[in-house]
Amino acid sequence: MASFSNGLLGTIVMLSLMVCIAQAQLSPTFYVTTCPNLQAIVASVMTQVVRQEPRMGASLVRLFFHDCFVNGCDASVLLDDTPTMIGEKNAVTNANSLRGYEVIDDIKSRVEAACRSTVSCADILALASRDAVTLLGGPSWTVQLGRRDARTASIAAANASLPPVSDGLSNLVARFAAKGLSLRDLTALCGAHTVGAARCANFRPHVYNDSNVDPGFATLRKRTCPAAGGDDTLVGLDATSPTRFDVSYYRDLMARRGLLHSDQELFNGGPADGLVRLYSKNGEAFNRDFAAAMVKMGSISPLIGSAGEVRLNCRRAN
Repeated sequence: MASFSNGLLGTIVMLSLMVCIAQAQLSPTFYVTTCPNLQAIVASVMTQVVRQEPRMGASLVRLFFHDCFVNGCDASVLLDDTPTMIGEKNAVTNANSLRGYEVIDDIKSRVEAACRSTVSCADILALASRDAVTLLGGPSWTVQLGRRDARTASIAAANASLPPVSDGLSNLVARFAAKGLSLRDLTALCGAHTVGAARCANFRPHVYNDSNVDPGFATLRKRTCPAAGGDDTLVGLDATSPTRFDVSYYRDLMARRGLLHSDQELFNGGPADGLVRLYSKNGEAFNRDFAAAMVKMGSISPLIGSAGEVRLNCRRAN
């Protein structure tokens, strides 16, 4: 971080200030009178979903991340393509990978039945991702509410904003800094990879070509991910406990057993090494920093007031 130019540091300070302003404009009590049962409805659906398929919890956290990193947390990622708009679902890092849309649809239909035209899809996604983490054994946090939904989406914006698995640490730091998120936020948020799975196509280059991989781990992963073919084969991102939100991910990184190139970059002789060591042995520090980073991420450029709309169907504009 010390190598950043004064200009970039100034940009980070400005963006962090914008995030703080957004947090002040949102409120955890936004629906306290207009939809008092909102959080109970979301929790009920999420409890059932995660019990049936723990991996879906990880998928919803990822869905929230991929929404917020493209023009802010506005539910644009949920929009289907139309004859006049190519949205985010088929962006490079989303196609054949992002999932959980039907869970948000289910929650939205139940919320609409209770509170017609009141709760945004963006806020439902923020609550669902928090509940997913908690149900998988991770921390909880107070979700700021009051976002509204975008009326449009852009595949070009998604391709430009979302970090590919091939990113090095300097690129990751720059992408997160552009959203007002620090190195600590980056390292904590990547800890979401302690749950969920990745496709062979995404981790093949790392286990076959990178030198900072434990040889035994690479050999093991090559057995399920051949040099050609099997692109959709899934492997747990956390080699130890892929359905439990814990610190195993960081311990894997220290053992050179990170599944993705971008994961292992967090522990590769760079400025994130100290944070990886801290989180690997201090679950309380990780939980605290992860929760704080999720609140910050959830406050990236929200649509508020009269901006955007409250979509009746999360897949299309009203």
